[in-house]
Amino acid sequence: MALIVQKFGGTSVADVNRIKAVAQRVKSEVDAGHQIAVVVSAMAGVTNQLVGYVDDISKLYDAREYDAVVASGEQVTSGLLALALQDIGVSARSWQGWQIPIHTNDVHAKARITGIDTDKIQARLQEGEVVVVPGFQGVAPDGRITTLGRGGSDTSAVALAAALKAHRCDIYTDVDGVYTCDPRIVTKARKLSKITYEEMLEMASQGAKVLQTRAVEMAMNHGVRTEVRSSFSAERGTLVVNEEEIVEKQVVSGIAYSRDEAKITLVRVADRPGVAASIFGPLAEASVNVDMIVQNVSADGKATDMTFTVTKSDLERTKSIIQSKKAEIGYEDLVAKDGVVKISIIGVGMRSHAGVAQTMFQTLADKGINIQVISTSEIKVSVLIAEEYTELAVRALHTAYGLDAA
Repeated sequence: MALIVQKFGGTSVADVNRIKAVAQRVKSEVDAGHQIAVVVSAMAGVTNQLVGYVDDISKLYDAREYDAVVASGEQVTSGLLALALQDIGVSARSWQGWQIPIHTNDVHAKARITGIDTDKIQARLQEGEVVVVPGFQGVAPDGRITTLGRGGSDTSAVALAAALKAHRCDIYTDVDGVYTCDPRIVTKARKLSKITYEEMLEMASQGAKVLQTRAVEMAMNHGVRTEVRSSFSAERGTLVVNEEEIVEKQVVSGIAYSRDEAKITLVRVADRPGVAASIFGPLAEASVNVDMIVQNVSADGKATDMTFTVTKSDLERTKSIIQSKKAEIGYEDLVAKDGVVKISIIGVGMRSHAGVAQTMFQTLADKGINIQVISTSEIKVSVLIAEEYTELAVRALHTAYGLDAA
């Protein structure tokens, strides 16, 4: 007998019929003798609808009331799934985040989980009851409902699995696992049977939308074996595990891309100590996440061009902040561009193999694709290119690293 946490996303519980299908899937695990805790998202489209209601009432809304409204979507789903389970003879009860409780900090709409009290639900699991928990929500120190931000249900599921010391956390979604690349672009992409936490974290942060980044980070920190599975298939998915569980490590395990990129270049910035801090300090204070950075010093050593990337949604805010600090920074011109895409190759095998980046650069050169910015980490190389070359670059790299399915 194992204790398993199952998480079902919005498409998995999109309507009553799908909720009934989820109940049958849960029942099959109960019939196999397992203890089951289920975490659910709101029904597909409901969260967007609730956010829309809040925006219609007030553009400058109170985040505490926003959480009270938006958290109701998961509350409905958890109650409906508990009813569906009871209807087919499975003992089940829904538990809201504040009833468990799932403790968070007080940063409303973007709360972080600080702890979970599991005594009450552990007792119910021991009695053979299925525990149904709404994802995406918790309770602040003052007792107010909080939400964890978009994709927070994945984080809820992994956090609950860690607190319960579950054997596994199954994330059910509309894809059947983690692929070497987006199969919508690369038809020869292969589903991976296993992937390391580090690789999955890089893939999630570089644009792959299979798992939420915070959830992967939490799974890695707590050693929660996580499996990405399809709600609409009985096939096994992709296990996200420690590196030690993967015997033969690929040099490159996958390729990710992100279209949510914008590039800013500051032309002829004074090359002096503290200039980088004067640029990136105000951006950090405004919660603007800067990703790739490259600096080109002029031949005379007196000036430099500074290029960096931000998300498209932060582009206008970034321009405004930098322009307001022009006198302090000291640059001649600001050039902004949003028609770019970031392509990343990822693999733990890169640690022990030379020439991995060179293969990437040569492959793109052979296709006539110009690289605008480069950034690297121990298991990742990312480049910024013109958006129009996305499909060509991804397919060429997928083939170059031997990832194509036979």
